[in-house]
Amino acid sequence: MSDLFAPVQPAAPLAERLRPKHIAEVIGQSHLLGNGRPLRLAFQSGKLHSMILWGPPGVGKTTLARLMAAAFDAEFIPLSAVLSGVKDIREAIAQAQQMLQQNGRHTILFVDEVHRFNKSQQDAFLPFVEQGLVTFIGATTENPSFEVNNALLSRAQVYVLHALSAEELAQLFARAQQEEMQGIAFDEDARERIIGYADGDARRLLNVLEQLHTAALTADVNHIDTAFLDNTLAQNLRRFDKGGEAFYDQISALHKSVRGSNPDAALYWLVRMLDGGADARYLARRIVRMAWEDIGLADPRALQITNDAAQTYERLGSPEGELALAQAVLYLACAPKSNAGYVAYNAARAWVAKDGSRDVPLHLRNAPTKLMKQLDYGKDYRYAHDEASGYAAGENYFPDGMPEVSFYQPTERGLEAKIAEKLAHLRKLDEQSRG
Repeated sequence: MSDLFAPVQPAAPLAERLRPKHIAEVIGQSHLLGNGRPLRLAFQSGKLHSMILWGPPGVGKTTLARLMAAAFDAEFIPLSAVLSGVKDIREAIAQAQQMLQQNGRHTILFVDEVHRFNKSQQDAFLPFVEQGLVTFIGATTENPSFEVNNALLSRAQVYVLHALSAEELAQLFARAQQEEMQGIAFDEDARERIIGYADGDARRLLNVLEQLHTAALTADVNHIDTAFLDNTLAQNLRRFDKGGEAFYDQISALHKSVRGSNPDAALYWLVRMLDGGADARYLARRIVRMAWEDIGLADPRALQITNDAAQTYERLGSPEGELALAQAVLYLACAPKSNAGYVAYNAARAWVAKDGSRDVPLHLRNAPTKLMKQLDYGKDYRYAHDEASGYAAGENYFPDGMPEVSFYQPTERGLEAKIAEKLAHLRKLDEQSRG
């Protein structure tokens, strides 16, 4: 007789049902799992070592850790840095000690989202990793160089996992359809849309397929086309962590595409970020910064255009205002480039930071009072507008005794070529005035 009060076990999601049981079933990460590759050799060596698996969501970090535990017949203790604290770490270590003493089994301690642990929590692992009580495997979507303690990082090999390619996602799609979705057909356009929606994330692909399967069964549909997708799926948002490394990687790609004068690449990265949910106001601020840093005085119109684009977005909002940002990015990419102003500013800051506080020369000081005039404030100052060509040749505007410096070196590009000519002419007048 069945127990009416026995807990009902929930059905495992599709992503769990299709989780590889052997390394040969893993799709993707061939740079680590192919013959002669690092993780393949780790499986074949018979020797466990601590590691950090770094990669975007849904690329197999947890799966690889579980496969390693199975391959080495090790106890597998998972912890989530989001939900666990030092108390949970201690309990896991106590469990590892018990397993070793009672069964002689070694333990793999798997910590998901390890970057969310603070320094003291990460330090709690160190003694037990050093003793060999546990083999530590951490999973992270963030750069371990910034998010993992150096002490822990030095004891673990870092393996970088990549997002799955469209071809690899297609393999997973076919496996899911064959094993779990028999009788459901997909249009080629629908298949491509789903793979694009997954955006390199295997778990996301399988979750979407499970959602579609349920919807198809409910609607008594055995053929899925793009119209069915539009009615079933929510808005398509790419994988995008607004505070994570992917965010800053894409900002870097946008900035460097502008600097490299490639308007198509610059537009691609801007649209990628907007598609991923990036704050358009943040992007507008960065675009204005690009104008000042990489175009500067070579084309002062770029500065005005980017400011106007930012203001246009504030007025129109999304999506209309995004067109202004797109055209600003195109203009920046096509404009003549100069970082001379940026370099000059940094050079001046570095100089001032290491130099002493030099006095303002008397001839450059204002003299609004009689006492100041008696102290020679403003004495012998040459008013440039009264000089030939509006320039006081040979005049010194730096503090007395300060070595000669030249922070600003205009380029020969765009308007700066004219600026360079003007400055060269003025320097020549200075030399002539000194005889």
